[in-house]
Amino acid sequence: METSRVLTQLLTQPDDWHVHLRDGAMLRQVAKYTARQFGRAIIMPNLTPPVTTVAAATAYRERILAATHDYPDFQPLMTAYLTDNIGGIELKTGYDEGVFTAAKLYPMNATTNSAAGVSDIKAIYPVLEVMQQIGMPLLVHGEIVSQDVDIFDREAAFIETILAPLLLNMPDLRVVFEHITTRDAVDFVTAGGSNIAATITLHHLQINRSDMLTGGIKPHLYCLPVAKREIHRQALRKAAISGNHRFFLGTDTAPHAIEDKESACGCAGIFSASHALENYAQVFDEENALDKFEAFASLNGPAFYRLPVNIRQIRLVRTEQQIPQTIGSGELSISPYRAGETIAWQFQGVTPT
Repeated sequence: METSRVLTQLLTQPDDWHVHLRDGAMLRQVAKYTARQFGRAIIMPNLTPPVTTVAAATAYRERILAATHDYPDFQPLMTAYLTDNIGGIELKTGYDEGVFTAAKLYPMNATTNSAAGVSDIKAIYPVLEVMQQIGMPLLVHGEIVSQDVDIFDREAAFIETILAPLLLNMPDLRVVFEHITTRDAVDFVTAGGSNIAATITLHHLQINRSDMLTGGIKPHLYCLPVAKREIHRQALRKAAISGNHRFFLGTDTAPHAIEDKESACGCAGIFSASHALENYAQVFDEENALDKFEAFASLNGPAFYRLPVNIRQIRLVRTEQQIPQTIGSGELSISPYRAGETIAWQFQGVTPT
């Protein structure tokens, strides 16, 4: 990969290890933004109804492939949605057949479409033991959902009460701590074994909670887990550029129509897919760490998931562009992350093999 003194960056095509594509018309509207940049993407299963069976995952994958037909090399990697009563046989079958790449743990009511999530993790310990035996990764939304826990403390509480005991009981379970937001999570992953890794979103690298709340509430910066204090943002940036192979890219891009964000009870989620790699590159550029960007974006994730790296390359150029105010049309119009702002980099495509 070239140094930060030049205007062009060539790197192995990245993958996005945390993507919400929704379904139906929204899927058809947003999927292309992920497919044009990334070789593969871990697809979140929190549809209505959730993706809990091999058949449902197979059908959803076909809908994604139809929506991304202009990018035939793009590979959606499907995940199973864990519920209190999901069976280990279904997961093993899907994993053995190459349909399920991983399984996702949503604590019940933690985020969008998580009402069917797990109410008590001990209830699914038998299923998690099956996953440990077959090497199937567990992807966790790491928050405690309780009126007794402040929303800004949910991640730290999850580590203490759920994640640490789980890994003590199942030391070989492969876990991705999704979209980490705190110094606590960085420290936990750094101190852990080779079986735990974490994704970091670009918005948690770029914003803190003051950005969301100062000068008026900015609903398009509201996400779950919610952005935290500046000390946590700085810890995430340090982790991303550290070269530690257990931190890697996962946007958690999550589209919602503008009217669903700008309402009395606005939805949580930031749509960042349209300019994801440019914003990540800007972070690494600001940190004088462009030499670490390829590992974070393109190499660490495949290594943890035990997949080959992509064979194609992508080109990024350090030249300014303005992000549009809206994407899509009509009732499905989206306000993309950093709408209307000027950013320092441009994605210029995938090089042919």
